[in-house]
Amino acid sequence: MKRALGALAVLVLLFSGLLSWHWTHRNLNLGSPEISYQVPAGRSLTGLINDLHEQRIINVPVMFARLYARLSHQQGSVKAGEYAITENMNLITLLAHLRSGEVIQRSITFPEGWRFSEWRTHLQNQPLITQTLPTMTDAELMDWLGLPGQATEGQFFPDTYQYTRNESDVEILRRAQQRMQAVLADVWQNRSPGALLKTPYEALILASIVEKETGLHTERGAIASVFLNRLQRGMKLQTDPTVIYGVENFDGNLTRTHLRTRTPFNTYVIQGLPPTPICNPGLASLRAVLHPEVTDYLYFVARGDGSSYFSETLAEHNAAVLRYQKDGRVEDYRSAPGP
Repeated sequence: MKRALGALAVLVLLFSGLLSWHWTHRNLNLGSPEISYQVPAGRSLTGLINDLHEQRIINVPVMFARLYARLSHQQGSVKAGEYAITENMNLITLLAHLRSGEVIQRSITFPEGWRFSEWRTHLQNQPLITQTLPTMTDAELMDWLGLPGQATEGQFFPDTYQYTRNESDVEILRRAQQRMQAVLADVWQNRSPGALLKTPYEALILASIVEKETGLHTERGAIASVFLNRLQRGMKLQTDPTVIYGVENFDGNLTRTHLRTRTPFNTYVIQGLPPTPICNPGLASLRAVLHPEVTDYLYFVARGDGSSYFSETLAEHNAAVLRYQKDGRVEDYRSAPGP
């Protein structure tokens, strides 16, 4: 009798072991190759197993799943966030994944030359980002970033940024601002000897103008040289994008009245640089103004094909304007600096 009971116990243990192995190694029941799953902050292990079972993601007895989860506690706690769960996972690999913290990374891209208002709109159009910015003014944002009194324009480095579900828009902006600060400091530290610009912020302002004026990326250095040559000679910059930036609710039609109206940004009227950047420039434009080409160019005019014609004299420039621009202007508003 004892031998029979012993044999039965062995069989039961063997069967339980096989069943446990089957349940822990059984693929999940997703119905698709991959799904996303959100682990809320503060969710208990029992609550997590119950939810996975209720959603039919794990297809083993819930009591067994709870038991395994408790027995494997030495692997760490489950971490909050959004996870990609694939159909080839099982109970073991699923719990290990949810304990890993390897949450889904999403991305958002800000192109070079966007105004900060465009950054705001782009962030507001992302449904998986927590929206804080709509309740903040630009001044409040800069206070939050620890930059009270500074303008938002030009402070954020254009790039692709990774974020996780429910991350706040202002946290993404914090990283973009820190990145701009680091990039600008590096480029300034390694600027060409004898650079005309006196401060990193001046470089940021001029880089934003070069960003808006550049049709071909290969021309950034030449365009930067035009503006630096004009600054050095005490000539007005006379650049259309600055005028447009100073026009409230610009409708796309740049007029002579706009060019003659004094605003802090109208470089046809004011001397020197405008008070702030006019967009968020990229690394190439920052490098262009701090490592400009050495030229005698004082003028350039858009050819209409994305490139520019550069001139050293006013007579040559006027001839180029007649050649390349109807009525002295083109629709893309890349400048033709005057005398």
